Amino acid sequence: MTSGAEKAEDAFRTIGELSVELGIQQHILRYWETRFPQLRPLQRAGNRRYYRPADAALVRRIHSLLNEQGYTIRGVQKLLAQKTPASPAAEPAAVQAAPIAPQPVLVVNQSTIPSPARSELLAIRESLVQALAADMD
Repeated sequence: MTSGAEKAEDAFRTIGELSVELGIQQHILRYWETRFPQLRPLQRAGNRRYYRPADAALVRRIHSLLNEQGYTIRGVQKLLAQKTPASPAAEPAAVQAAPIAPQPVLVVNQSTIPSPARSELLAIRESLVQALAADMD
């Protein structure tokens, strides 16, 4: 049997290969399947699990969030439940061509900014305004 590192990037992974790659027990991966509905590896005869590349990437992300970044199971569930925007290629042409709405402006109390820095920031702002105006024409 080959290890997960020797397989092609787009190859399916067994639960054993993925657990060895991440250094976690197989029962943890099976537990995550019960907690994260997005994680659904293929199951073949005898309930053998095969993780597609997207499943393996999701497992790596869950592992990173839980074990490296310190999130809780509930925190990761919330992160994964948030809707992510579709890729531009998946959107209709009319949606892609829609103008981008301007971002809200952050208001800063200018009296707390030192005078030399304020002058520099104002100059930068003015150059950005001019660049945006030229871009709109």
